[in-house]
Amino acid sequence: MQGYSVKLDGFEGPLDLLLHLINQYEIDIYDIPVAVITEQYMHYIHTMQQLELNIASEYLVMAATLLAMKSQLLLPNQATLDEESAMEEEDPRDELMNRLIEYRKFKEAAEDLKEKELSADKLYTRPPAPLPDKPELKPLEPGEVTVYDMVAALQRVFRRREWSQPLDTKIQRAEIMLEDRMGEVLQSVKARKEGVDFFELFPERTKQHIVVTFMAILELMKKQQIFCKQKRHFDELIVFEMGMHDGSTV
Repeated sequence: MQGYSVKLDGFEGPLDLLLHLINQYEIDIYDIPVAVITEQYMHYIHTMQQLELNIASEYLVMAATLLAMKSQLLLPNQATLDEESAMEEEDPRDELMNRLIEYRKFKEAAEDLKEKELSADKLYTRPPAPLPDKPELKPLEPGEVTVYDMVAALQRVFRRREWSQPLDTKIQRAEIMLEDRMGEVLQSVKARKEGVDFFELFPERTKQHIVVTFMAILELMKKQQIFCKQKRHFDELIVFEMGMHDGSTV
């Protein structure tokens, strides 16, 4: 694992992560519950650190900002403030709310431009061609399972391992090759046409094995050999072999 690094494209920045949390928990962006958002944000940061990913400084700055807001909102109001001063006091969430609204507008505009680009790419002509003997697999469209759902599932893996037995942190000489683990994961998924529970792909309790397994799953999804589904938000992820079940990928 030494020298191997992975960049998750879904993590576009701290504002993108905050928008994901607001949408996932169906929170009104004009009334952000800082305590809830801060707790969930810190969970994601902690999981990213356990994966030994290089956390960008902007994520840590946002974490510090959220903690400062939470502390400020928890402080009691000063009894000595007169009514006029109290009215002039700004809500510390206002600046964050305005930034999120502006960011969401640009993100939605970017999505609209991307859809128009995809639509334009489909406008072409070609001469008639014979139908293939076997239907070709259609490319999967992005669905409900996002990279944040994957990280949340990994959080549950770490928590379950800690509840059962502490993670084995002893240094072992035997290295786990990513390619070998990819083959093992793919073989497990192929053996179960009804899909494999995400948690079942982590039989070992060592941190090295958990991290390599997670990287193997991401690589297989990138190669479109497997995909994940979940019936509803917060449900366990189910891993399928590509072509065995209709679904979506990250």
